[in-house]
Amino acid sequence: MQYVSKYNEMPVTKIADGIERRLVHTENLMLVNVEFTDGPTSEPDPFHSHPHEQVSYLANGEVFLFVSDEEKVHLKPGDKFAIPPNVPHTIQRLTPFVRIIDCFTPLRDEFLK
Repeated sequence: MQYVSKYNEMPVTKIADGIERRLVHTENLMLVNVEFTDGPTSEPDPFHSHPHEQVSYLANGEVFLFVSDEEKVHLKPGDKFAIPPNVPHTIQRLTPFVRIIDCFTPLRDEFLK
């Protein structure tokens, strides 16, 4: 097992234009660095949900967070959020660059392919 993952040496997965992902994981926990360079966006991304628990940290930029049918929340660097399994959520990027650090359990197997 690899214990250290240096940022500049981590494999990069391009999710879409302006969206990249880097990850590291153990057997049961995954940390994902997602960088967005496509902002600001005029609309939120489509809602999505997954059976994984998610805890996230906004490292750079600003976003609106939308969770289910609750009021959107304006997040800034240092803010955190937690999403239980199967709860619809999404973001809207408010700045040109956004970096979010996500933790998931169990592993997001689709991210490993």
